Amino acid sequence: MTRVERPLLNSCRRPAYRLSLLRRLLQSVALSVLVLAAPAQAESKQPWDQLPAEQQQLLAPLRERWGSLPPERQSRLMQGAARWQQMSPQEQALARERLQRYRNMTPEQRARLQQRRQQFEALPADQQARLRERWQRFRALPPEQRQELRQRFRSLPPQERRQRLERWRALSPEQRAERLERWRSAPEAAPQRPDADR
Repeated sequence: MTRVERPLLNSCRRPAYRLSLLRRLLQSVALSVLVLAAPAQAESKQPWDQLPAEQQQLLAPLRERWGSLPPERQSRLMQGAARWQQMSPQEQALARERLQRYRNMTPEQRARLQQRRQQFEALPADQQARLRERWQRFRALPPEQRQELRQRFRSLPPQERRQRLERWRALSPEQRAERLERWRSAPEAAPQRPDADR
């Protein structure tokens, strides 16, 4: 044994070292068990007969193909069916409308939608919450006002659209709320250019 190997061997004999080594070994084993168990659970197929009756009814169009679907797809479908059962009739009608709109999209429109969804999911949680809140405020407007806002925005040249979006984003939440309130209280008095009073 060389001089270098002897201190190393002696350090391995110390109780504290052996305890830390044992602790690391147990952590590694526990992590391995979790890693190996997770795919096994995710990859187990769900037999059609074991689905709840309500889910079988909702997923009936897939009955013949159910056994050939990948386990992760089965899992997503079962989660979707469970969510559907918890929706109100109005929420279900809205979901049907959205699905029909998606089915009517061209492949290019679907690709743009997917890209925007990925961009949204890449945003920090606080920005996602702000966007959702803005969307809810927009949806709360009367349909005529929503349509008018859409028309105004679509009629702008692309460069001006970008500039307006940048200016709007630069406003504080209080400034935005004030402008929206002014516009809501007297839409006919609203300037043609919402940023005209800047």
